[in-house]
Amino acid sequence: MSWYSLLDQLSLSTLKSHWQTVICSTIFFAIVYEISRLFSPILFPKTFQFFKGYNAPNWHVHVVSTVHCITVVIGSFFIFADKSLNQDRVFGYTKWAADIYSVSCGYFLWDTIIAIYFFKEQGISMVLHGMAAFSVFIFSFRPFVNYYGAIFLMYELSTIFLNFHWFMDKIGWTGSRIQLVNGAILLLTFFGARILFGTFMSFKMWNDIYLVKDQVPLRYWIVYGSANFVTTCLNFWWFSQMIQMLRKRFPQKSKRINKE
Repeated sequence: MSWYSLLDQLSLSTLKSHWQTVICSTIFFAIVYEISRLFSPILFPKTFQFFKGYNAPNWHVHVVSTVHCITVVIGSFFIFADKSLNQDRVFGYTKWAADIYSVSCGYFLWDTIIAIYFFKEQGISMVLHGMAAFSVFIFSFRPFVNYYGAIFLMYELSTIFLNFHWFMDKIGWTGSRIQLVNGAILLLTFFGARILFGTFMSFKMWNDIYLVKDQVPLRYWIVYGSANFVTTCLNFWWFSQMIQMLRKRFPQKSKRINKE
């Protein structure tokens, strides 16, 4: 059985034109990790001199995550603006949009490998997260919900500022004004992208899928349904936790705001 025949049997026909991009993006993110290993200690010597154990690798993982987030968030805006995908939101396909999903597939493949390599530090939850995210994007090559897949890419908008918040903690900017501003932007982007936009578009996606339910395999209902339900619940939970975190981090500023 040939590779392409296998993809056809797995109902991943469009992956025949994109598996190279998946592999290349996996290699690209591995290279970004190595670049961070080389240059981050030079750019932030005071920070790295106190790093021990998993601290340095965790920094490099956050660098790779930020690069991925910026790349796919930009791509998600173009996907939502694509008229051909908007006309067939469930089964529509365009090569360039699938290339963007290929980048995310490559990233989550790399992320899963890293989670397995640092299993002791990251735990089983990060391995499962990487595998679940990879599965969601790999199934898009049926093609399936190539228009709505941008919802999950748009989620990463808040991750950019979450990573910035993490970096500021590590370089000694904890509690600084710039971290407060970043925290406010983090809350706004998280609430806007994940809570408001994400919830609304998820409802719209399932409404469109239901209209063609007879053409959607059971495994797609299971994978996308469980992934969407879990991430939506987590988004609300994480948002409440972030508010509590910022209140603890900036207690005096929070009191001033409440008095005013």
